[in-house]
Amino acid sequence: MNYRDRPDAIRALVQDDRVHRDLYLSDELFALEQEHFFSNTWNYLGHASQVPNAGDFLAQDIAGKPLLMVRQADGGIRVFYNRCAHKGTQLVSDACGNTGKFFRCPYHAWTYKLDGSPLAIPIKAGYEGTQLRECASGQGLTDLKHVAVYREFVFVRLSDQGPGFEDYFGEVLRAIDNMVDRSPEGKLTLAGGAMRNIIHCNWKMYLENINDTVHPMSTHESATRAANTVWAGHAADEPKPMAMEQILPFGAGYEFFDKMGGRVFANGHSVLGINFSIHSNYAQVPDYEAAMREAHGAERATEILQRSPQNSVLFPSLSVKGSPQAIRVIRPLAANRTLVEAYAFRAAGAPDILFERAMSYNRLVFSPMSMVAHDDVHLFESMQQGLRAEGNEWVSLHRDFKAGEFDVSTQDTNGTNELLMRNQFRAWSHFMTLGREATA
Repeated sequence: MNYRDRPDAIRALVQDDRVHRDLYLSDELFALEQEHFFSNTWNYLGHASQVPNAGDFLAQDIAGKPLLMVRQADGGIRVFYNRCAHKGTQLVSDACGNTGKFFRCPYHAWTYKLDGSPLAIPIKAGYEGTQLRECASGQGLTDLKHVAVYREFVFVRLSDQGPGFEDYFGEVLRAIDNMVDRSPEGKLTLAGGAMRNIIHCNWKMYLENINDTVHPMSTHESATRAANTVWAGHAADEPKPMAMEQILPFGAGYEFFDKMGGRVFANGHSVLGINFSIHSNYAQVPDYEAAMREAHGAERATEILQRSPQNSVLFPSLSVKGSPQAIRVIRPLAANRTLVEAYAFRAAGAPDILFERAMSYNRLVFSPMSMVAHDDVHLFESMQQGLRAEGNEWVSLHRDFKAGEFDVSTQDTNGTNELLMRNQFRAWSHFMTLGREATA
């Protein structure tokens, strides 16, 4: 199938209650995602705490484009394409670091100020009388026009098409608010490094699984059975070690996950666990709760601490857990290859146990060597292969489907409803074909 000039054919891949396997398998569709979908949507780039000082940079690829997030001398943050204006050499090859007061290209030593403007070039006299100053190469680094820093979370949109930041995310930004406000000082810092896992599957498999509450009872049965065996004989109200506190709820049962509820928003965003979640019954920390009441007032502190969703998805690249304070970043590499990065936050003014919970959860659940993640990874890669089988070309998303369910963009539902996944694919179809019509 030739999809490049067929937006109608792309839209036909996403039906109300099922999607075509090409969404996961097609190299051509992945190339078009890089060109259109990820360019038209807002994607998470990094956190401001990763570049605390002037000259600090973070290099990251989005949609196959090399980007450079840089802390400015005045404290602001700017994002550039990571390429010299001369020959296109990447200015930095390290993932992060400090460049000092300027960038220096390693190829021909062209230099640029932190704001991207030209600083100096060797053999300057050789350019006298040429058109260098008038052309793009003489203007310095190319900066991104669409950058948003929301409570120190940095997002970018590569294309001039697409909605503005606030319109795109809307109410799902409250998930970030809840995470940041868990600091009595309203400040988070990424700490402990990144846990990275390259999975040989399509990125959409991982993202939809974040909203899948039916798989834990079967996929992670061995892990929860082992945990229950170890904890057998202890009283129900006995304080649990942190690992037990985090793993036992995975086997809570279908009714638990169904009643936790979910909420979908326009543009593919969602919150799973609007009533409660597997994170709702962590041990209380009285001193921390007192600090929260002092910082936010009793009513607001209670509101913040009682809200512990399972996952909040800021489609298409970020999954947030307010408690524990952890995020996952989904970075597509190919049609059948996805990088997942898990990070933990340290909340300013909060006790170390909050950070320890985040680190423990990431190791326990997201590490490729964990007793939980290896189950998921095996099945993701199995799905990627299984979809190549002949016969059925469609992936079912029928559970709890109701005709006309997308007439309302924001709505609450039960926690096992595949509406949360259908909502993602509906957004994929929209942004994949935004502003495009079939050509003759």
